[in-house]
Amino acid sequence: MGSQQAAAATNPDLDPGSSLGGKPAPDFKLTNQFGQPISLSAFHGKVVILAFTDSECTTICPLTTQAMVAAKQLLGQAGNQVQLLGIDANPDAISRSDVMAYSRSHGMVNQWDFLTGTLPQLQATWKDYSVYVQIEKGQVDHTPALFIIDTQGREQKVYLTTMAYASIGQAAQVMAEEAASLLPSHPQLASIHSLAHISGLTPKSPAQLPLLPSGSVTLGPGKAHLVMFFATWLAETSDLRAHLLNLSQYAQAAKTGGLPNLVAVDEEVTEPSVAAVRSYLGGLGRPLGYSVALDQSGRLADGYGVQDQPWFVLTSPSGKIIWKHDGWLSASQLIASVRHASG
Repeated sequence: MGSQQAAAATNPDLDPGSSLGGKPAPDFKLTNQFGQPISLSAFHGKVVILAFTDSECTTICPLTTQAMVAAKQLLGQAGNQVQLLGIDANPDAISRSDVMAYSRSHGMVNQWDFLTGTLPQLQATWKDYSVYVQIEKGQVDHTPALFIIDTQGREQKVYLTTMAYASIGQAAQVMAEEAASLLPSHPQLASIHSLAHISGLTPKSPAQLPLLPSGSVTLGPGKAHLVMFFATWLAETSDLRAHLLNLSQYAQAAKTGGLPNLVAVDEEVTEPSVAAVRSYLGGLGRPLGYSVALDQSGRLADGYGVQDQPWFVLTSPSGKIIWKHDGWLSASQLIASVRHASG
């Protein structure tokens, strides 16, 4: 355990947690995605994993969400003694439909209580937990905080999620170990992995990814690539189907105009399941004109510097990132941008 703690302490993509000394966790009375009143005190006797989550987040919150679920799963049957809670941290999206939409798109409807309330109620709760929430230049900025509260309602640890896809499983393990230490049975985790830093796969390194529905693709040096990172839960906040279908226009232009081929890469590590990805793509109604690959470990996203979804990266034949873009573009805008960046 000593070596694991040392590895976690030196891992820049993993927060090993900060002690809160067992002070009483502030109670709250909010409403979950089903419209039911929920208070923290109702969960005395359980370990609570509490995250502050933007209900429309496409950046760091999906990583937090997946880590929470994975932490509970690592506890096996003892996970029944752990309650997952989220509190909305988006001042502009606080309706019950907002927290339900996030829960549904991330496969969380029946796995947690995602809480909201009036803006004054939420602001009071953010303040009680020292969580910064602000809208800056149209974007929600909030402390990516996750608290572990013991069976007596006392704050034990706080974790700050890092923008690192490959460390989701490590964050889950750290949280699961803390939760296990607080449960009377002190359960063993279903699996234990190294907490040492997981390096990303940069464009200078060959990376072979599985394709949907079958096959594989190799990215990296040798030729230029246009890679579009996305996740199917983007359908919650955008017309994902239309965007994916429109990108076929770029794929056609690439074939006739000498532009780099487009490969879409789904961030499987933030998806509810591979089956959910297959189902979504199978329901588009017509085939895409480009390949869709799976980033099963998150290492490609980390190596390519992905900070949001969708995220476009254009790489040179030498494996250098020569252009990147956060957010959707029309096919004509994408074609023009890639042509300009390719020189």
